[in-house]
Amino acid sequence: MPSSQSLSEADRRLVATWAADCAERVLVVFETEAPNDDRPRDAIARTRAFARGELDAAGEIRRRFVAGRAAQAVSSPAAVAAARAAAQAAGVAHMGAHALGAAAYAAKAAGLAAPDQSTAVAGEIAWQLDHMSPEVRAALRQLPPLGEDSAGPLGPGLLTSGVLGSTIRTIQAAVAAS
Repeated sequence: MPSSQSLSEADRRLVATWAADCAERVLVVFETEAPNDDRPRDAIARTRAFARGELDAAGEIRRRFVAGRAAQAVSSPAAVAAARAAAQAAGVAHMGAHALGAAAYAAKAAGLAAPDQSTAVAGEIAWQLDHMSPEVRAALRQLPPLGEDSAGPLGPGLLTSGVLGSTIRTIQAAVAAS
């Protein structure tokens, strides 16, 4: 039986666009440090193509780690987080919960790149929530709360602590309340 973090393919295609939007907002943070590395930009483009039905899940599942490896090509924590946002967006083809990972890493990148980290993170989360369609909210509402299901990215691990965990908890609370 698939994980409750998977979502149906139709729902993964819905949330993929939102995840790509979140990651794309901080892409400049990565590209400022690594202007010739197109792996995160390509991952975002592939995520959008998956959302449009132009790419299949199986092919994207095999390629989902490419953007994540770009994080090893940069040194600033903000650029690393931006690359990971793109990688999480690419992972949506495999598991819908990665959309929340993309949003969390984008908020982290925005915060790390700004002089006032907490204001930047809060602003990024507000943008993410404002740019979430009712259909995306409904799809994300199906996901288990962070830390309650170990079979996926929302289980114990990197996404459950620090700014990543607090971002996902904030998004999930807002989605549940809407």
